[in-house]
Amino acid sequence: MCTEHRDLTWTLMLLLLSGVLCGKWNVDYQPLICAVKGSSVVIPCSFQYPPAKKIKFVMWDHENYDMLGPFVYDSRSADTSSKYQYIGDKHHNCSLRVNQVEHKDAGTYRFRFESNSRAGKWTGQGGSILKIVDAIAVVKRTNGDTVKEGDSVTLSCSWCDGGVPSSAFVWLKNGEPFSEGPSLSFKDISFANSGNYTCSLKAHEGSTSGVQHVNVEHGPKNTSVSVRPSTEVHAGSSITLSCSSHANPPEIYTWFRKYDELTVRVGNKSELHLKQVSPAADGEYLCSATNRHGGQNSSVVTLKVKAHSPYSTFTRSAILIATVAAVTALLFVTAVVTAVRRLNGKRTRAPETEPGEDVQNAVYLNWPVVDNSQEGNGCEILYAAVDFNTKRKTNMQQQMDSRNDDEEVIYSTIYSLCAGSKTEPFIR
Repeated sequence: MCTEHRDLTWTLMLLLLSGVLCGKWNVDYQPLICAVKGSSVVIPCSFQYPPAKKIKFVMWDHENYDMLGPFVYDSRSADTSSKYQYIGDKHHNCSLRVNQVEHKDAGTYRFRFESNSRAGKWTGQGGSILKIVDAIAVVKRTNGDTVKEGDSVTLSCSWCDGGVPSSAFVWLKNGEPFSEGPSLSFKDISFANSGNYTCSLKAHEGSTSGVQHVNVEHGPKNTSVSVRPSTEVHAGSSITLSCSSHANPPEIYTWFRKYDELTVRVGNKSELHLKQVSPAADGEYLCSATNRHGGQNSSVVTLKVKAHSPYSTFTRSAILIATVAAVTALLFVTAVVTAVRRLNGKRTRAPETEPGEDVQNAVYLNWPVVDNSQEGNGCEILYAAVDFNTKRKTNMQQQMDSRNDDEEVIYSTIYSLCAGSKTEPFIR
């Protein structure tokens, strides 16, 4: 029946006119609407009525099927709630906004309008069903719970059963915008795609889904060896070889040493410590990193241990001894030169003394001289010698000796052949 009038006359009249009038009274709803808790949602709505009618009142009902009130919105009442806002008009738009939705706001909403005639009242049948949901991101894997490099992985974002445009969804990786659309697919996933993913609706801030962690496992990559302090050291030094690699899950390390064509395992930790190495530690070393997804070897590093040469030790010792000797000799020479200079200085400043006072065991010789100037005086000196036997004494001793005149002097006789005569002793 197209009208709610109880009068039989009116009923008959309406039945007669139903073919004309009933097709013009209508309310169109969106059957299902999804909203995120805490967000604001709009319930779209439109209505039609005969052109001759004028709409006076509009109202929205929530889960009240007899439409007798109370209404969540009623234009006849001045007391309207800020939670429900009528954003339509009294012509054809009957949309309603619901702010800060909660789970208790879920349910069926229906629209009713009244015209200026007694028969112009209409309630739209059916209504719009509002669901309050949380965003759900679902991870779909092609090979179970474990995701490894090269697998295909799809993340899908679901918002109840309502149809939401694909452009309304946004994906975030580690909190940063990453992609758009209701799903996120990786056909050949790599370890770089590991991270925390969430989906959200652009139009609703705070509507982010729960976190979905994607952990991509892979075998070791970029395996390498570093050496401290150097690959060339002297015997007795210590060497540390470190192996590094990138893998998920963490890898197991193994160290190998090559002997000609033979390879021997020498360690099973990330670092290999060689203490007080000898030339026997020379050789090629490498490490291998492995986990359940594979393994990778590092490149080979060559260690060279230099032996201590005995000649080098001798040379260093000789240089040290020679340096010490040179310094000692220089000091000695300096001391001697200083002493001589001081002695010469004293001699230069000392007063003249008798010839015999500064001479020890001195012998003076006069070679024969013949004087032919005096005729008939054929005097020829054969020799003359004076021998002093004195000792150098201190100033005090010299003063004492000047008093006692006991200096020992050996006198020699001067002989001469002067007509066979003998001269007297000559004392100076």
